[in-house]
Amino acid sequence: MIFNAETGFTLTSPNLQRTRTTTEIRCITQGGRGMISTYVRRRRLGLELIELRSRHDMSGQVLADKIGVARQRISRLENGHVRPDLDEIIRILSEFHIEGEEWARLVAIARDAQAHGWWERYADEMGQRQALCANLEAGATAILEYQMTFLPGLLQLPEFTQARADADHDGNRPPFQPDRALEARQRRQKLLERPDGPTYEVIIDELAIRRRAAPKPIVAAQLLHIVEQTRARTKLTARVLPIGAHLAGYAIPRSAFFIYHYPDDPPVVMVDTATTDYIVTDPAEAGRYLRLYDTLRDAALSTEDSLQFLAQLGVENQPSYRLEHTA
Repeated sequence: MIFNAETGFTLTSPNLQRTRTTTEIRCITQGGRGMISTYVRRRRLGLELIELRSRHDMSGQVLADKIGVARQRISRLENGHVRPDLDEIIRILSEFHIEGEEWARLVAIARDAQAHGWWERYADEMGQRQALCANLEAGATAILEYQMTFLPGLLQLPEFTQARADADHDGNRPPFQPDRALEARQRRQKLLERPDGPTYEVIIDELAIRRRAAPKPIVAAQLLHIVEQTRARTKLTARVLPIGAHLAGYAIPRSAFFIYHYPDDPPVVMVDTATTDYIVTDPAEAGRYLRLYDTLRDAALSTEDSLQFLAQLGVENQPSYRLEHTA
């Protein structure tokens, strides 16, 4: 049994009485959807494989022997660390006698996990952290962000992005390329313009707004751009968390974080740290961040008050405003 999505070889599923063509497999697995995060789908596939082994009381070594691969290959598939081979996955399903709708569902997950995202072509040049963001954004239905350090990347002007790239000398060493990073940022931002794109809500801590992360004229333009974009798009919400806001239970956030919701997968949380990003997939741990986000949202200014706040600070950072008020 051979399957190759590029050459068009065919395969036979245990639940089918005839051979399926590559085109038919694509229809089953893609169903007209856009690309789903390969990180998320590989983790999902791994959990499904673990559940199948547990259900059939089969060890990883026995499964590896039955389908003719090394034990380490099964381990890496279950941990979501490798791109799956669809032929291997179908052999696994055959060993467990998986048929019908469950077979189609698991093949669909494997197909998603097998995809190549645009960010993979130049992940080093655009920055591994931004590549991970692009991966998690793919296929998301909603993105929630709490930003306590910088103004949100999905709403950044090119000038602001460039200023931050210039400032981050330690984190932006070769093979990082500022032009590639800027190009990738703009491509990510276009996701919000798509009719089928996610809703996006960001809570910006007042500290991130007042702490100067770029020259004042650029900060001014950036703040006014956030206001303009938020007013122009119904699927976009920006809110400000004042420094003096009362947080229920004194739940003080320790870092910026992002929450990604998907149509068929549990939420994934990405926590921003100084040197890397920490991914949270455990439901209990992710739930803590969802509850924290709700607390921050409850304490934040209303959308309209937030936009007025941003607009006022944007105007105050403009050179013309300073000249008028110092004359």
